[in-house]
Formats: sequence, structure tokens, C-alpha cells
Amino acid sequence: MKKARGIFILFVLSATLCACPYSSPYNLDQEPYIYVEDVLLGNWLGIIDKPGVAKQQKVTLTLSKKTETEYNISLTGYLDDLKPYHVVKADSINGSAFMSTIDGMQFLNINIHSRIYIVELKFKDDKLSLLPLAEHFTGKMIFNCEALRNSVAFHYKTRVHPILDDEFCLRDMIRLN
Repeated sequence: MKKARGIFILFVLSATLCACPYSSPYNLDQEPYIYVEDVLLGNWLGIIDKPGVAKQQKVTLTLSKKTETEYNISLTGYLDDLKPYHVVKADSINGSAFMSTIDGMQFLNINIHSRIYIVELKFKDDKLSLLPLAEHFTGKMIFNCEALRNSVAFHYKTRVHPILDDEFCLRDMIRLN
């Protein structure tokens, strides 16, 4: 009985520790080179369905142009799950982002408090999805931008479904303005 309880606790701990978005000191590209896409600019509404919570939570994403190749990014709304990571100020997260492409897929390198979050970006049928990679998407030690780029490319080539942090995914957001 003790052994079974110990295994259960170990499983719960490992699942809990892996339930956060991947962050790194490195970007997919050293410098931004892809121009800002005007179609992505504006306010977007995302809905989060939390397991065990009857009410849907709303999150507003605002993308604006910072430079020719960089975005200002702001998330506002239900962000309680992010408070333990010390990225939330009041009810919002603010940062910057730039786009990278790997094998035809678009990714945002989102910089929040000098940590980079790698987020797959999908824009289809006037709906925007931001899908952050999970912390455990790779077991490799990442020491530079090229190693991160290679790890992401390898991950997407070898998996049927990428390992995403589902709790932080914003799927099928609709434009507010």
C-alpha cells in the first residue's frame, strides 16, 4: 500500500511540474526578420474552459506593432494560473514578440520579463490560436538559438501531435475590433 501511494504521489508531482509553458533565455532566431503581419494586429477574445469550473473564463489578447518586425503583446483577463510564475501585473501580462518560421509553421517568440516563451501561431478562417509548447517538449539542454530551433523542428517532425501546454492554449480566438 505504501509503495502504491508513493508511486501515485510521484506521478502527481511529475504531472504538476510539467504543467507549465516552455520558457528559455533563447529565441528561435537571434534577431527578428519577419515583418509584422497587419492581419494579426488588434484585440482578440479567447475563452478558457477550465476542468472542474462551470464558468468559462475570458482572456483578451492585444497585438500591436512595436517595430517593423516586432509586436507588443498584452493578455488581460483570467490569469490566476499564471500568477505563480510571477509574470502577471494586476490582471495583465505585457511583453513583446516576434515571428519565426520553421518548416512552414509560424511561431511567436514571446518575451515576458526576459524569459522567452515559444508559441505556435495558427491563423485560419479569421480565428487566431496561440499554442505554447509544454516545458517537457524536449529532454535536451538548450544552450543557444540554433539548438532551440533544431529541437522544435525535430519535435514537430517526429510527433503526431506536438506537446502543448493545454492549460495555457488560446484556441480559435475571435477579433473584437
